[in-house]
Amino acid sequence: MSSELALQQQELARAIRADAVTATGNLLKNTLQGTPARLDIYSIAYRARLGEALKENYPVLARVLGDDGFADLANAFLHHCPSHTPSIRWFGARLAEFVEEAADILPHPSLVDLIRMEWALNIAFDAADAAPLKVAELLRLAPEAWPALQLILHPSLHLLSLNWAIEPLWSALSVDENADTDPPEEFVHHLVIWRVEHRTLWRSVSAEEAMLLRAAIAATKFAQLCEIAAEFAGGDAAATVAGYLRNWVEADMLTGLTA
Repeated sequence: MSSELALQQQELARAIRADAVTATGNLLKNTLQGTPARLDIYSIAYRARLGEALKENYPVLARVLGDDGFADLANAFLHHCPSHTPSIRWFGARLAEFVEEAADILPHPSLVDLIRMEWALNIAFDAADAAPLKVAELLRLAPEAWPALQLILHPSLHLLSLNWAIEPLWSALSVDENADTDPPEEFVHHLVIWRVEHRTLWRSVSAEEAMLLRAAIAATKFAQLCEIAAEFAGGDAAATVAGYLRNWVEADMLTGLTA
C-alpha cells in the first residue's frame, strides 16, 4: 500500500467519523451526474452501526429509554467517546463513566447501575473458559498448606458495588420488553456476576462476603482472608472463610488454588 493511498484512507476515515460532514476535497469523485459525492451516506451508516452495537451491548437500557432516548444517548456517547478498537463488540465499555459525568442525560440515576450490570454480564459471557475447582480438591489439601493458599477465581467473575436495586428491572425487561416496572429503589449492595459453561449468573452478596471476595480477587492468601473475617466473625473466622470458600467452589466460581 502506497503512503499516498494510506493517507487518503486515513483522511476518508476522519471525514466519516467527523461530527459534521466536511468537504470531500479530492477524496471522492463527483457522481456521474456531476453532483458532489454523498459522503454523508457513509457517515450516517457509521453512526447507525455503532448505535446498533451499543444497543446489542445494553438491550435492557435501550428498552428503558425507548428508541429516541437511546439514540440520543448513543449519539452523545459517540461524540464524547469515539470508538478506538477494531471490534465494535467493545463499543460502550466507557458508557458508565460517561453517564456519571453527564448525569442529566439519563432520566433516572439508577440507570448508571443498570449500565454497570449489563456490561459486566456481557464481558462475563465473553470471558475465557476455565475448568472449575472441585470440592474434592479442597479435601485433599494438607492442613499446613491452607495458610499460604491463594484462590484463583473464574476469569468471568466480577464484583459490583451498586447503589440501586436494579435487578428486578433487569429481570423483568429481559423477559418482556413491555413489562410494567416500578422505578428502582435506593439500595446499597453488592452483586457478583460469573459464568458457568454457557450460562451467565448473578446474585447479591452480603457486605462480609463481598469483602472476602474482593480480597480474594486481589490474590490475598487464606491466612489474611481469615484476618479480614475476624473483623466480623471473631473466633469463627477460619470456619467462616472455609464456608464461603466451599460455597464458591460449589457455585463454580473458582478455578484453582496456588501457594
